This record gives sequence, structure tokens and C-alpha cells, in this order.
Amino acid sequence: MSVRPTASAPSLRPYLAADLPLLYEIRLSAIEELTADDYDDSQRRAWAEAASDEDVLEKILKGGLSIVALRDGAAVGFVVLTGNRIDQLYVHPAVARTGVADALLDAIEKLAAARKLTTLEVDASDTAKPLFDKRGYVAQRRNTVAYEDAWLGNTRMKKALPAGPPQ
Repeated sequence: MSVRPTASAPSLRPYLAADLPLLYEIRLSAIEELTADDYDDSQRRAWAEAASDEDVLEKILKGGLSIVALRDGAAVGFVVLTGNRIDQLYVHPAVARTGVADALLDAIEKLAAARKLTTLEVDASDTAKPLFDKRGYVAQRRNTVAYEDAWLGNTRMKKALPAGPPQ
């Protein structure tokens, strides 16, 4: 019997402008490679095309609270919090299901609670929904998003954050 070794927890740091090209590639790779069980080829192509504007990603990263996960000094994933909404969460396919997404969500949930947010929301792809289910997010409604001629489903999910310590 072979056991997959447990990967070390990634280190986390704030987004830096120099991260943009690699985060752009991580996002596209994740869309193209990790979502095949949940979306067909035309849906993944349309999603990747919609995500292919690096300038838009840069505005999102600069406009929110953006955290980058690193393994061996290289970016392997990122998360963006805008208001009380998780706007982006992508992990490189090579490190999928090794705890990177959990580490990013642990950090963003703690930072959101420190900012006195009481809930977090996310529009989770069908691929990401099981992760958010596991973390206590509750489905609120099903969404259908149009990209070009393709329609993709996702689920609006919400999680109540624990109240902070008394002041």
C-alpha cells in the first residue's frame, strides 16, 4: 500500500505586484486542469477566455485583501477577499489537494474575523464546492453564469464567522 506523503504547510504572504504573471498562469492552469470533472471542454474554454485578461486580475488583486501561498519560495496559489466575499481562490494543479487551499482559507477567515466581518460569501465553482462544504459554508442558491455561448453553474455559499474576543 502506498501512502501519499503529507505536504508541508505553505508559507503565506501578501500579494506583490511581481506575483502577477505567475498568479495569472496558476488561475488559467487551475481552470483548464482541475475542473474537467465538473465542466465540459466548451465551458472550461469559455471560463479560461473570460479569465485571460491579466489587467483585470491585477485590479482584483490590488483591490482586495490578497494572499499568496508559497512552497519552496514559489507561488502555488492565492485568495482574494473583497468586502465579505471571497472573490478568487486558485491553486496550481501540481499542489491541488495538499492543503494549500485550506491554508489560504484559514488565513482569510482569520483576517476577515479580525476585520470584524460576521460572514463570508463565495460563489463556489462545482469543483470548489466540496472544499467549502467541508469548511462549514452553507449553500444559499444556485447561480448560472454566461461566458460567451457557454453557461456555467456555481453555488453562492455563506459562512458565519465566530465572534471575536470581547474588547
